Amino acid sequence: MPVLKLDRWNVAIGDGQPLTVIAGLNVLETPELAIETARQLKAICGELGLPYVFKASFDKANRSSIKSYRGPGLDQGLEIFRRVKAEVDVPVATDIHEIAQAEPLAEVIDVLQIPAFLCRQTDLVVASARAIHRAGGWLHVKKGQFLAPWDCKNIVSKVQEAVDGADITILCERGNSFGYNNLVVDMLGIGEMKKLGVPVTIDATHAVQLPGADPRTGGESTGGRREGVAVIAKAAVVSGADGVFLEFHPDPDKALCDAPSCLPLAGAKDLLGTLKALHAVANR
Repeated sequence: MPVLKLDRWNVAIGDGQPLTVIAGLNVLETPELAIETARQLKAICGELGLPYVFKASFDKANRSSIKSYRGPGLDQGLEIFRRVKAEVDVPVATDIHEIAQAEPLAEVIDVLQIPAFLCRQTDLVVASARAIHRAGGWLHVKKGQFLAPWDCKNIVSKVQEAVDGADITILCERGNSFGYNNLVVDMLGIGEMKKLGVPVTIDATHAVQLPGADPRTGGESTGGRREGVAVIAKAAVVSGADGVFLEFHPDPDKALCDAPSCLPLAGAKDLLGTLKALHAVANR
């Protein structure tokens, strides 16, 4: 498996590399919250010796209700990302939803992420791959809840064809639909995706979602099982995941999106320390 590098940031992911941490907020709320969250997580990862990428969404385009908070949008989001990079000095990851967003995002973003529901949208995948490749970044593709792990070979091949065989793809496991309002993670799928010759991460936050099943809103938003995030993250790292994707908030219950799945920022150091130790054991 190739090792992917963000040379400017001295960050790498893949065989023989430390556990990569892609973590931050579910969605951008205020510039101050983004900067402080990035600063705290960078300090923790620096102390633990783990590569760190700050993550947040500028737009949650698939909220359950049209009334739900979606984020500040592309223009304001890019300004916040610029501030985070300038003031905290970290690489940044965010989601893309439309082809026209690829070029402006790639000017600022280091890790461009294809949402799970859009992972088979060929035009979006190709446009994102080409834009982020020109910028020297990575394409982080979440496996659709409807796909078998081995079916991701078509995603990987699309990207490689779009960028003349360059290695820029990371696949992300985030659970499979299991009946109504539920997701499950097949840990054997991590190994299956790694057989495709790309690094694999675990999105433990979204893997504990209960789609459309938040009892607080009568199904107008997605529920979640916060207590399961650490369980899934630990199991995935032991199963071979090269990186973890996690979402934190200083006050999770007040997070403006996916609060039931969000972790308290105060617990980040303990969890990441445990994941580092498990990664070391799994890669002996």
